[in-house]
Amino acid sequence: MSGNSFGKLFSVTTFGESHGPAIGCVIDGCPPGMALSEADIQPELDRRKPGTSRHVTQRQEADRVQILSGVYQGVTTGTPIALLIPNEDQRSKDYGNITETFRPGHADYTYWHKYGVRDPRGGGRSSARLTAPVVGAGAVAKKWLREQYGTEFFGCMRTLGDIEVPFQSFEHVQANPFFAATADADLLARMEAAMDELRRAGDSIGARIDVVARKVPVGWGQPIYDKLDADIAYAMMGINAVKGVEIGAGFASVAQKGSEHGDELTPEGFVGNNAGGVLGGISTGQDITVSIAIKPTSSIRTPRRSIDKDGNPVMVETFGRHDPCVGIRATPIAEAMLALVLIDHALMQRAQCGDVKVGTPKLG
Repeated sequence: MSGNSFGKLFSVTTFGESHGPAIGCVIDGCPPGMALSEADIQPELDRRKPGTSRHVTQRQEADRVQILSGVYQGVTTGTPIALLIPNEDQRSKDYGNITETFRPGHADYTYWHKYGVRDPRGGGRSSARLTAPVVGAGAVAKKWLREQYGTEFFGCMRTLGDIEVPFQSFEHVQANPFFAATADADLLARMEAAMDELRRAGDSIGARIDVVARKVPVGWGQPIYDKLDADIAYAMMGINAVKGVEIGAGFASVAQKGSEHGDELTPEGFVGNNAGGVLGGISTGQDITVSIAIKPTSSIRTPRRSIDKDGNPVMVETFGRHDPCVGIRATPIAEAMLALVLIDHALMQRAQCGDVKVGTPKLG
C-alpha cells in the first residue's frame, strides 16, 4: 500500500492499524537543535484521545507517546523521529459480524475491491485511530513554527448537525467538550441533548470545524502547482470523514461581488480576509482561515442495507464503540494537518529564498 506519507521536506509516514499492537509515525526532515520530549507532544494527543466524555467513543486509550529516535539528550538531531503509540483497548470481537459484508458509507467496499483483502477490526488503516500519530507529528511542527516565527494554531466546532455554534473566543475551547468557542450553557445543553438522542437512536451526525493559523509570514507557497491553499485543501481532505474544505470565504464567495470579495489594501493593512490569508497560492501575512465539513460516522447501530462479498443482499448493523459525531474530536486533527502544511512550506521557503528582504513594507 502506497500513499502513507505526507509532506516534502517535513515528511510524515504513519504506520499501524486500529486494532494492531501499536500505531505511530516517522517524521523525516525535522530541523536539528530543537528541544523535544514526550511532554511537548502528549498534551495534543490528550486533546484528541477517545473516552474523554460520554459524547465520544468509550474506547479507553491512554495514547501515551514514546519517542524512539531522532532525539539525543533532549534535542532533535535532524535524523528521523519515530513516534510510537501503543493500542491498549482493542475489542476485535465487536467486528465479527461484518467480516463478510460492507458498512454503508465506509471504506470496506473500496478496500476489498482495491486490495482483495481488508482488516475489518475497527476499519484497519481506514480508521480515524490513525489520526493520533498525525496529531503527534503536528505537535512537533507546531513547536518549531512557534519558536521560529511565533505561529499559533486555533480551532473550534462551528456547527454540530443543524446546530449553529456562534464564535465567542478561542479561550472557551479548552473547557468545552465539543471544542466550541463559546461559554453558552444553554447551547451546550442543547448540543448534549442532541448527542444523547443520537446515541439512543444508534445514529450519527456531521460537523463543521474552523481552524486558524496566526502569525504566518508573508511569502509562503508557490504560485502554480504547489499553492499554499491547494496543499491545505489536500491535507484537510486527507483527514478521515472530511467531505468539504473552504479557504477564507469559501463557497460564500459565490454570492459576493468583486468589490466585496477582493480584500482592499491600506497602509495599515488589509481591510478584510475573504482570501483566508492566501493570494495566488502565497501567504499574505494574515490569518490562514480554513473550514472543513465532516460527514456523519459510518459505523452506526441502525440496520442498513448492504451486500456481502458474493453480492448477496444483507442488513448491516455495526456494534462496538464509535463516535456519534467524529467531528467532536476533529479540531486538534485539523490544527495538526494545517501545521504540517505550514512547516513544509516554511522549510521550502527557507531553502528557496532564505530571508528575502523586499523594498515595500509588509502589511499587518
